[in-house]
Amino acid sequence: MTGSSLGEAYFDRIFEADDDPWDLASSEYAAEKFAHTHDVLADRRYARALEVGCAHGVLTSHIVGLCDSLLAVDISTHALSKARERVGDRPELTLGHMTFPAEAPEGEPFDLVILSEVAYYWGLVDLDRTSEWLRGNVAPGGRVILVHYTGETDYPHTGDAAVEELWTELQDVFTVERAETKDSYRLDLWQRT
Repeated sequence: MTGSSLGEAYFDRIFEADDDPWDLASSEYAAEKFAHTHDVLADRRYARALEVGCAHGVLTSHIVGLCDSLLAVDISTHALSKARERVGDRPELTLGHMTFPAEAPEGEPFDLVILSEVAYYWGLVDLDRTSEWLRGNVAPGGRVILVHYTGETDYPHTGDAAVEELWTELQDVFTVERAETKDSYRLDLWQRT
């Protein structure tokens, strides 16, 4: 299954069946992970940020205060409606329906790209597309943060395999600022050279 990615119908079914399918809003694990992600990023302010796979906005609510402009996208319209309920209307936040990386934002480069719990859903073609997009759309000095569960999954990749695949393609244009392994997840912070 490493060649294909999971699509919109898959995620819409998940969110229609359960408002909090991965316990993002209710588990201690998620609360600690999101707080730690925020703390790692809080050493600076971001003019233009992108969160891929915002689900129902739990991490979004932690990160938006660090950004002048945050575009949070998800493949599921059902998830986005839940995100709107959670984060409300904020001038610095735009929620968008997007099947990243097949669809990707254009324009000015981003100072921050957040890939939290998303890369292992992508097959090799989409991991390659993501690498190419990051290469051309992260500003010099900009950051990419990747936070992924490290246990076994039934997705196209494990968290470790997906992150390592992206790093193989990007190590010539990014440096590692931080690489941490916690009990159940890894956090990688890369900076564009």
